[in-house]
Amino acid sequence: MDLKKNDLIDLEITGYTAQGSGVGRYQDIAVFVPLAAKGDRLRVKILKTAKTYAFGRIDQIIEASKERIALDCAQFAQCGGCVYRHIEYSAELKAKQQMVRDALERIGGFRDIALQPIVGAKDPDHYRNKAQIPIGRGPDGAIRMGFFASHSHRIIPCEECLLQPAEFTAAMNAFQQWANQSGEAVYEEETGKGRLRHLYLRKANATGEVMVCVVVNGNGLYHEPELVEILKEKVPGLKSVIINVNREKTNVILGKKCRTVWGSDTITDTLCGLHFRISPMSFYQVNRDQAERLYTLAGEYAGLTGKETLLDLYCGTGTIGLSMAKNAAKVIGVEIVEQAVEDAKKNAQENQIDNAEFFCADAAKAASMLKNRGERPDVVVIDPPRKGCDASLIETIAEMAPQRVVYVSCDPATLARDLKLFAQKGYAPQEATPVDMFPRTAHTEAVCLLEHEKSIDK
Repeated sequence: MDLKKNDLIDLEITGYTAQGSGVGRYQDIAVFVPLAAKGDRLRVKILKTAKTYAFGRIDQIIEASKERIALDCAQFAQCGGCVYRHIEYSAELKAKQQMVRDALERIGGFRDIALQPIVGAKDPDHYRNKAQIPIGRGPDGAIRMGFFASHSHRIIPCEECLLQPAEFTAAMNAFQQWANQSGEAVYEEETGKGRLRHLYLRKANATGEVMVCVVVNGNGLYHEPELVEILKEKVPGLKSVIINVNREKTNVILGKKCRTVWGSDTITDTLCGLHFRISPMSFYQVNRDQAERLYTLAGEYAGLTGKETLLDLYCGTGTIGLSMAKNAAKVIGVEIVEQAVEDAKKNAQENQIDNAEFFCADAAKAASMLKNRGERPDVVVIDPPRKGCDASLIETIAEMAPQRVVYVSCDPATLARDLKLFAQKGYAPQEATPVDMFPRTAHTEAVCLLEHEKSIDK
């Protein structure tokens, strides 16, 4: 029979989607069910149907999966952050390993890549060193802070997020207390009126330094000294209080202008033995410990001996390239965000690294420019955004003829797509390792080694 909205069906969950929903088949129709676990036998209410698939929600758990665990977060079902808090972490790692394998095989057509076991986190909780917390008001008029529900701008209040460190909870509570007392107006997306937009928090895990940044629709806040005092009293490790100005009618969280109200303009973390200064604008991996493991893997895949020129595309604040600089003759970093390039240059200076240069440009144009000026990198590292690489960039990298390409990916689907294009240019993927940078969420990273077929023949 054809599935219709509001139908009740019995369904066995056999796997997970890339978004973390459970999936089962009913009369050759794939049915996607959020909060389901592989091995569940469920009664599912159908919410939406299409020709070959349907969406449903759990009406009853007939027989629970052995992978299910008790929930430890009251907001889990509503919040748009975690998707795997209902299963054992080992089961989550298996799901993410399979997600990478499926992408490589189904999208890329690769069945012979050596896929290494996923690198899991030692602690899947409290790892986030950055939080962007929207500010609103509840029905009672009190300040409401938390996280957006999935696919919406509806704030789900959250007193304690288990992905964040305790200092962030302390900062949220202190700010909420100050905001309710100050009478500051909350920003309204519809009208563009109101001042308080976001609370933006950062922590340097290795040093314990904490930054509190308030994003405002204006130049500042009333009662800033009182805010500083309550934050100093309540937030362990507080090093910096900053006002970020964002007057644009946009979903972009940070504006372009920052003003330090108290303390330092930056906080400092250590990563792979190097010191990095982090400003509100800096790109920095949200999971420091897993980033170290990821960069160590990337360094192993790069295979540097001290004689090579390394080209680091999408270099951000230079973390990957600088972590490899001691093993390279020369590092060239390219990034389109000007502030990130300035941070990369400062990071090189502060770590006394003199064989690295950074410049601001689009990755594809920069690679073409380097090729035209005669630069021939031996190894290219790419760490693109979720959308992956442009075909023109892959073409230019191939024309530069490096021996190896190390691809760091935050999306298995675009990784597989791009590996297919690289393979057509003679760069065959040799080995890949998934790294769980974002435990309890649907996302995972992977690092892959590509070698030119002529290098393999040697």
